[in-house]
Amino acid sequence: MSTPIRASSILPGHREEIELHTADGLKLVGELARPLDREPAGTLVCLHPLPTHGGMMDSHVFRKAAWRLPALADLAVLRFNTRGTSSVRGTSEGAFDAAVGERFDVAAAIEYAEFAELPNIWLVGWSFGTDLVLKYGCDPAVAGAILLSPPLRFSTPDDLTQWADSGKPLTALVPEFDDYLRPAEARERFAAVPQAEVVGVPGAKHLWVGDAETVLDEIARRVNPAVPVPLPTTWDGPVETGDVSAYADRTVASFADTPVPGPRPDQAG
Repeated sequence: MSTPIRASSILPGHREEIELHTADGLKLVGELARPLDREPAGTLVCLHPLPTHGGMMDSHVFRKAAWRLPALADLAVLRFNTRGTSSVRGTSEGAFDAAVGERFDVAAAIEYAEFAELPNIWLVGWSFGTDLVLKYGCDPAVAGAILLSPPLRFSTPDDLTQWADSGKPLTALVPEFDDYLRPAEARERFAAVPQAEVVGVPGAKHLWVGDAETVLDEIARRVNPAVPVPLPTTWDGPVETGDVSAYADRTVASFADTPVPGPRPDQAG
């Protein structure tokens, strides 16, 4: 009997708590979710929104990715809390560093995926996480990147040039009603990266509330093209139910009417 896949649905997969260790001596908490009975076709390394505005490894799109994509799209999903960030999983050591010290967090996540011999590594950044992808994610081990609601606030033209020179695939999913960067302007800004694909998502907003399924479809389409999309909305088999109540106040209100901090004065430009 088919069961509808809901926000709290956890489909079968192998999930383990992990720790990342940064080059500057911090321990970061995270989780790796993999397909239950087969090797993954690809790997997502997730970089979450601003922790100062409620972003964390359990931000709803990444939580749903970890709960669904191992079963629906044969993908491994590595998500973690950047320095100083807390979630139900725990708190990572260190303190938020406005996209400076976080370079070590990105490197530690990519290194973990490499050492675990996870295949076809793609970075998926969301909001602040997209700036971390652009600044620090153009690594030889990375196959490509997907940006969700990129504000282009901490990243610089030089970061875009680096991606342009790499030739690596770069996709930006931009909500029609984004708070910081909308599709028309995004196409102008990302024109610096010839291979960049800017996908405007009609009706969507920065937090993707009500549009997570669209995001997961677009991720699957690029990282594992063998999987038919749209992904199924029902599941024939065992389904667990996760407790999402702990996250309710850290989703919808996370960015509402709150200024987003820019780079530190000594990092501007």
